[in-house]
Amino acid sequence: MCCSGFLKIMMFIFNGGIFLAGAGILGVGVWVKVDSGSLLVLLDNVEGTSEFSQLVNVAYVLIGVGAVRLVIGFLGCCGAVRESRCMLLTFFSIVLIIFLIEVAGAVVLLVFQDVAEQLLDHVEDQVKTSIKDNYGSNEKFTSIWNATMEEFKCCGYKNYTDFDGSAFNNQLGGDLYPVTCCKETIGVCNTDEAYNSMIEGCFNKLLQLIEENAGIIGAVALGIAALEVAAMVVSMVLFKNIGEKA
Repeated sequence: MCCSGFLKIMMFIFNGGIFLAGAGILGVGVWVKVDSGSLLVLLDNVEGTSEFSQLVNVAYVLIGVGAVRLVIGFLGCCGAVRESRCMLLTFFSIVLIIFLIEVAGAVVLLVFQDVAEQLLDHVEDQVKTSIKDNYGSNEKFTSIWNATMEEFKCCGYKNYTDFDGSAFNNQLGGDLYPVTCCKETIGVCNTDEAYNSMIEGCFNKLLQLIEENAGIIGAVALGIAALEVAAMVVSMVLFKNIGEKA
């Protein structure tokens, strides 16, 4: 009896963690969906990369994964409280499937690193072409890039030369750059000031942000995986104990 009560408490703890993780993932998915308009505008102006607009659908994936985790957490707790073997078995099966998908996804990411690098090179070329064709001539595109550079304190995709040949750059005979490309400007940001400032590109800033939070992301991922394994073990022990009582 004491052992059964302890197992139920553990199920509440594990499923509480899964429930909170689901709520967090769901929240991120909703945020990405609500804030995806700017990304879509940038992608729509990148020639030959219309397929990358589908990346925004990651919001729906996150929402789906978060919702499923919420259901799993609720299912596990109810199964433990009501001592329902059917609920516990369903809970175990769903968590096992999700765990296997996560492992498979991690393996795929490791195996296809070279493909991802080639994809990024292709994106870089297309984004630079898009900046040259649209920055200064497409008002919406220009305002979104300005807001992005202002927010992350960056300049272009890689550096200030990404703006060479753009309508904005040509205003002063090829000697005008966004103010964010210069640390200190007197009037305008020209070639000399941009070269001396050498403000980092937005892509590098994004990589830095990911690297700085890689430890947290990895720890959260491992924590979720550990919770899933522990919850599966406890659910099966409870399943067995309930069966013996019957």
